[in-house]
Amino acid sequence: MAKAGLSARIAALNLLNGVLFEQRPLSEMADAGSDILKKLSGSERARAQSLATTTLRYLEPIDMLLDFYLKKQPPLRAQHILRLCAAELLVDGISPHAAIDSAVNLAKLSRKTAHLSGLINAVCRKLDREGREHWQEHPTQELPYYLRSIMLKDHGKDAVALIEQAHVKSVPLDITVKDVADVPELVALLDAEIIGDGALRLRKAGQVSALAGFEEGAWWVQDFAASLPARCLTNLEGKKVLDLCAAPGGKTLQLAAAGGEVTAMDMSKHRLVRVHENLVRTSLTAKVVTADVLTWKPGVEYDAILLDAPCTATGTIRRHPDLPHLKNKDAINSLVALQKKMLERAFAWLKPGGQLVYSTCSLLKREGEDQITGFLTQNETAVIEPIDTDALGVPRDWSTKDGYLRTLPSYWPEKGGMDGFFVAKLVKKTG
Repeated sequence: MAKAGLSARIAALNLLNGVLFEQRPLSEMADAGSDILKKLSGSERARAQSLATTTLRYLEPIDMLLDFYLKKQPPLRAQHILRLCAAELLVDGISPHAAIDSAVNLAKLSRKTAHLSGLINAVCRKLDREGREHWQEHPTQELPYYLRSIMLKDHGKDAVALIEQAHVKSVPLDITVKDVADVPELVALLDAEIIGDGALRLRKAGQVSALAGFEEGAWWVQDFAASLPARCLTNLEGKKVLDLCAAPGGKTLQLAAAGGEVTAMDMSKHRLVRVHENLVRTSLTAKVVTADVLTWKPGVEYDAILLDAPCTATGTIRRHPDLPHLKNKDAINSLVALQKKMLERAFAWLKPGGQLVYSTCSLLKREGEDQITGFLTQNETAVIEPIDTDALGVPRDWSTKDGYLRTLPSYWPEKGGMDGFFVAKLVKKTG
């Protein structure tokens, strides 16, 4: 049997290897039923995911510090063990004895690294004795070059620096409340802060399913920025509403709570399981369809459509630090092409006078501003309806000169930041 705490560290090691070597997303590997985590307890799974996430969030400065103590780069597994130990010592503040002893034991578990246990012990002890002083001077982790160069062009040097700083800060838990009348009570029960127009933010959440109101379906987890696209669709009571790329369902719940007759569509049957579960828990209703936007034929026109399109998800790096290691320029090009096709099909399903919101959790203008500008030049029946930031309870400068909505991870730093999102609202002309 593994020593106390070692099982979680073994899993964290495998998660780190999965991202950096196998190019697998953490979200895919972190499922409780995955091979990596299925034999762990709930607390061990949480620790494994937290440790892997922290290591990725600080990977660049960790590697810079390790290079100072290594004459040559060790095998990849040994390098991962050192990275995990550095994260425990320098970021998490774990007991040096526990962190270093675990790193040595991790090395001894594999024939590939057992002979390096002495080196790992020595380097980790130097990190503990000397590395802390150097760590205080470590630079903020920068985005990969391919991504940073695009971001600099889109947002400028100062904004990118603030975004990178936001990526390494702790991420609070945001929830969307089903009934606004419950907000005052939930603020007290959850020790929460109201942000925007009625969303709640928790600094210390713990186990989500154990929080007040969860079992009763009074709320669901949703980053504040992710709640904005659905809130841009107005007057939905009794209207036919289509939520495209709906999983895991936060926006579906919002649209249903607003009184819409919602059809939630996604091509992933597996991910739609979560949508079904959330609908049942919250006692909300929607028709759930498994289909591909590019081939589906709805047979009806809709009063309102929400297309939260597949994207690079670069706006969510603060919560998913594995993403920069999984994307490249080719992925960006293919996603931009897919978004264009999806937008064209979705708009064709809209009734004259109907409203369509297009959104992405991307920081790249190619997936947002440029995508909509290009669409408008090719579709004479589409017009922009400027987004009302006052109605959303957000600063007016979040609105662009063209009437789009743009959030960045660096916004509301004193409140804990948010995901980066782009939102545009289109209306189909009548007559």
